[in-house]
Amino acid sequence: MIYPYHDKYPKISSSAYIADYVTITGDVEIGDESTILFNSVIRGDVAPTIIGNRVNVQDNSVLHQSPNNPLILEDEVTIGHQVILHSCVIRKKALIGMGSIVLDNAEIGEGAFIGAGSLVPQGKKIPPNTLAFGRPAKVIRELNEEDIKDMERIVREYAEKGQYYKSLQK
Repeated sequence: MIYPYHDKYPKISSSAYIADYVTITGDVEIGDESTILFNSVIRGDVAPTIIGNRVNVQDNSVLHQSPNNPLILEDEVTIGHQVILHSCVIRKKALIGMGSIVLDNAEIGEGAFIGAGSLVPQGKKIPPNTLAFGRPAKVIRELNEEDIKDMERIVREYAEKGQYYKSLQK
């Protein structure tokens, strides 16, 4: 379901795939070849939510914000199953693991990996190309070449899945 909120209407690229039972409302932008999977909720009824190109938001995730504090997902970001994002910034090619929570004014650096079940508290900055894990999340180590290739594979495969599912809608 796609809803306006007052005078704000979601802007969704024609090449994005939006699965069944997704709810998107208000001031939301979704870029090219992005994939939003089943039962996710993306609200732009408090501040903007901006989702870049080739982003995948996996099943049952919730994206929202606080007043005057947008939520930004740059290009080629992976959001795992059942993630909650609230008024944070996720830089290019970062991955947020399943069941994680990232709170207001947190920033996940480019290419960073947040391990499953982590909590990134308000205002926390995770450096680029690092693995952070825990509650609260702490940097564990630098990512290696194998980690980076796996993260690239996930982006590629979810973009392909989205386009496959989109082809079934015609």
